Amino acid sequence: MNSSSTIIRKALLINTSTIINPLRQTRSFHASSLVTLQERHGTTILCVRKNGHVCMMGDGQVSMGSMMVKPNAKKIRRIPHKGGTTKSDNNNNKDKDTPGTIVGFAGSTADAFTLLERLEGKLDEYPGQLARSCVELAKGWRTDKYLRRLEASLLVADENISLELTGNGDVLESNDGVLGVGSGSAFAIAAARALIDIEELSAEDVARKAMKIATQMCVYTNDSYMVEIMDTKEADENEEDEEKNKNKNKKE
Repeated sequence: MNSSSTIIRKALLINTSTIINPLRQTRSFHASSLVTLQERHGTTILCVRKNGHVCMMGDGQVSMGSMMVKPNAKKIRRIPHKGGTTKSDNNNNKDKDTPGTIVGFAGSTADAFTLLERLEGKLDEYPGQLARSCVELAKGWRTDKYLRRLEASLLVADENISLELTGNGDVLESNDGVLGVGSGSAFAIAAARALIDIEELSAEDVARKAMKIATQMCVYTNDSYMVEIMDTKEADENEEDEEKNKNKNKKE
């Protein structure tokens, strides 16, 4: 009797433990834990360099899981050169003569602004040297214990070069003038590369058409676009050549 009763008790303990433990787990899994486990999906930032102009465009949607938090976030900034001015707070800004560096970011907003501040410091340390500033930032991104945990990607462009900075510490330059980051970047890059060879389309036209396609295909990208445009050195050289030709024609 004693042996049989002990066997029954052990069986009951096993059964009750298997039944009670899952219930305890589900009760402790409340709404706050659901929010922490949700992944923050990125955005779509596209940069197109063509015919003496560079255009960076991004959407304004901020998503957390399946919920849209904000539709009109500003994910593109213009960092002025040392001693310069900027008008990047204006959504309709198309002042191509404003000097500086255009920056677009995807990922965690707080992490992106932390990297943006570090980039500003590097640009002040190495004025006019965007590539070197990005390399120095990438070094710190990989070696600093705090920066190493930041989850964001940056696109930067000035009158000379366009670069992508990844969380792995990579500094990438495109061979065809098209760069993109974010959840819809693959769609935007593919569309921009298909359109960039059309001579009638400017850099802004290519970017707008490509972003429209990305908006239609990526659920984390909306049509609230922010645009920043800048002239490149190629455009300045072309203008100088045109002026020289005009002066020669007048003399003749």
